[in-house]
Amino acid sequence: MNYPNGKRGSVAKSANPQKKKPDFSNRGMTLEEDINVTNEYYLSSNTAVIHKKPTPVQIVRVDYPKRSAAVIKEGYFKQASTTDYNGIYRGSYIDFEAKETRNKTSFPLSNIHQHQIDHMKSVHEHGGICFMIIRFTPHDETFFLSAVKLFYWWEEQYQGGRKSIPYSFIKRHGKLIPFHYQARVDYIKVLDKLFF
Repeated sequence: MNYPNGKRGSVAKSANPQKKKPDFSNRGMTLEEDINVTNEYYLSSNTAVIHKKPTPVQIVRVDYPKRSAAVIKEGYFKQASTTDYNGIYRGSYIDFEAKETRNKTSFPLSNIHQHQIDHMKSVHEHGGICFMIIRFTPHDETFFLSAVKLFYWWEEQYQGGRKSIPYSFIKRHGKLIPFHYQARVDYIKVLDKLFF
């Protein structure tokens, strides 16, 4: 640009001429949100009735800063929770746990608790369909893993075995659940192939 005094204006140059790359690290939804959206789709399309189980909490102390607002100040879990989701599909009881891991090479068994394994074993013994949905966030992959395959690794850790399930095992023996627009984690398709 030329100014009236005849001198050229200088263009300020940025200290870093490279463009900043966009950050996509948090653009996706969490596994739980994806499953909740999927379950809403199943319900609205009359495919299945699957709900997230509420965590039983005992509220101990509540403050009322305004008449219209209450703030929970103290609360405790009433009992250990079992699995995340349950419901019914094609006349069968469905029960499953959903977990995400940032680990690239394995799923740590420390993400699961003994009471959850006990619950899953009971469901399995009574004829229900029990499984886990595991998302490896570094690979952007979500897998269906039957409870029976989980039980094997759970028992192995107490026999001196690994304290995690290898990613390679889950990739080979689990079922990949591709991302879809409406049913984001379409685990019903896996159930259809394995059980119906």
